[in-house]
Amino acid sequence: MSDADQEKSEQDKLAEEWAAALAKEDSGEDAELNDSASSDDDRLAEEWAAALADDEQKQLKKEKEQEYYAKTAKEADFKDLTEEAKSPRPDTGRRELDFILDIPLDVSAELGRTRLLINELLQLGQGSVIELNKLAGEPLEVYVNGKLVARGEAVVINEKFGVRLTDIISPIERVKQLG
Repeated sequence: MSDADQEKSEQDKLAEEWAAALAKEDSGEDAELNDSASSDDDRLAEEWAAALADDEQKQLKKEKEQEYYAKTAKEADFKDLTEEAKSPRPDTGRRELDFILDIPLDVSAELGRTRLLINELLQLGQGSVIELNKLAGEPLEVYVNGKLVARGEAVVINEKFGVRLTDIISPIERVKQLG
């Protein structure tokens, strides 16, 4: 028997098995199972159909809304503010400056710094001397909110210490300190 004849014989057997299974189904042996599966399939098909119809309805509603918005939309008309922006406004600068004039800032003058161990700190008493990192005669540093803005010398005014500014830090140097 050739390979082609053998393959045809196998296909014939398979066809006969299918025919027998279909005949069995028609005879009602598996009718109960088929009815249950058929009703589940029908229910599932109905659910799918309802869901698809609902989705299609939502899509149609969305399209109608878009059409409505497209019909009612108007072209935006903006006023040309170029000339107005270029013209000087004398009052505005002062008003903007007034806004920030009441912001409180912390100003401190630093005579010098040093680093101590906790043991050394605990041994300090009245009359102790702490050596600072600056030499006598060096300018004090003036800080605003922790940023160096000026240098100066200590003065006494009405029995209170003050600082006479001798050098203001340039804006470029202040910006460099921020980085």
